Amino acid sequence: MNGDLILNVTVMGLGMHLGAWRHRPHPATDYLDLDYYRAIGRIAERGCLHAVFLADTLAVSEENFERPNLGAMDPITVLAASTRDIGLVATASTSYNEPFNLARRLATLDHISRGRAAWNVVTTFVPDVAGNLGDELLPPHAARYARAEEFVDVVIGLWESWDQDALVGDRSSGLFADSSKVKAIDHRGPLFSVRGPSTLPRSAQGRPVLFQAGASAEGRALAARVADVAFTAQNTMEGAKAFRTDLHGRATALGRAPSAVKVLPGLLPILGGTEAEASQRKDELDALAGDAELRKLALRVGVPISDLALDRPLPLSQIQANQGFRGSQGFQAAAVGLATAENLTVREILYRNGGGHLQIVGTPEQVADTIDLWHRDGAADGFNLMIDELPSGLEDFVDQVIPLLQRRGIFRNHYTGGSLRSNLGLGA
Repeated sequence: MNGDLILNVTVMGLGMHLGAWRHRPHPATDYLDLDYYRAIGRIAERGCLHAVFLADTLAVSEENFERPNLGAMDPITVLAASTRDIGLVATASTSYNEPFNLARRLATLDHISRGRAAWNVVTTFVPDVAGNLGDELLPPHAARYARAEEFVDVVIGLWESWDQDALVGDRSSGLFADSSKVKAIDHRGPLFSVRGPSTLPRSAQGRPVLFQAGASAEGRALAARVADVAFTAQNTMEGAKAFRTDLHGRATALGRAPSAVKVLPGLLPILGGTEAEASQRKDELDALAGDAELRKLALRVGVPISDLALDRPLPLSQIQANQGFRGSQGFQAAAVGLATAENLTVREILYRNGGGHLQIVGTPEQVADTIDLWHRDGAADGFNLMIDELPSGLEDFVDQVIPLLQRRGIFRNHYTGGSLRSNLGLGA
């Protein structure tokens, strides 16, 4: 496994922690400035990270105007900012887009980045998004995934509608493109009718890399069939191992090699030179966030905030009885799994649960130890880094944790390929 650890940086507004925007000594409007994203890209490239990952949502209800809304800026547009080597992962929903238009936008990003684009496939779990896009209610979970299955097939078909050598550009003969190597997809399905072909030829990496974020049975089935990378919320190593083993088994049953699907849990590192310094940073951020994290936890597990008593366990029976829950099953399972595995109170969950992801409050050595252990023991192929505060938390990780991982021989010290696909160790 030497040198094959995958690390991406996830940009969530001004930081993953809900108190980050108040803690950082910079304007709250930075998340609207393209230079902010360029700076993050430069720091990440200095650390040889694999990709910049932009999450997205199409409503304000989770942040509720208490922090920068992570879906305020369109991820595909933002990721076109100047970078040289790092991958560019844009989140976009299959529930509230159309395949042809999205395929074109992502292919455009792939071309202008010279083969560094990826699409994080989501089906949308925030209920209020429906009201912004013509629906009173978010479609049921199964319906969202049925649409996602067909949607992804159409997008891949469009990306592959040009052979790699279809664009000839021979000035002497006057042959611009060999039309025999460009095919309409003529898709006619239950939900979409798309003739094709794409308006764009293939990119330098063939087509964008596919990420998929979903831990339900339907989400795992989709990831096993089409994803190159699965992004998952896992709070315990045992849960992460079980998820990766299950996903690899599903991929193998479909004729894919297990190595064709990389599994990346989220990781929220809160760093300090000592454990006490890291705890102080966490306490400062928590104080500035107030009870915003409690409200977010209530949304994620599907119960009213009034039913979460800080010094009592999660109301598991109430969570399990909520048959109308339409949120993220992965985030719900991660919080419940952590709570039950360690018998935590709601207060302890809030301290330990990094917005639904594995959280480490400690020194660079402790963070590097955890990354090394999870990677070595087969719990993860790498991590999506959910940085607490940007850009300072990313600078600390790049300057303090990356050198430790490089000295251990599990992380690279230069970019090895020209495309994101090759940097991730994926086949064509």
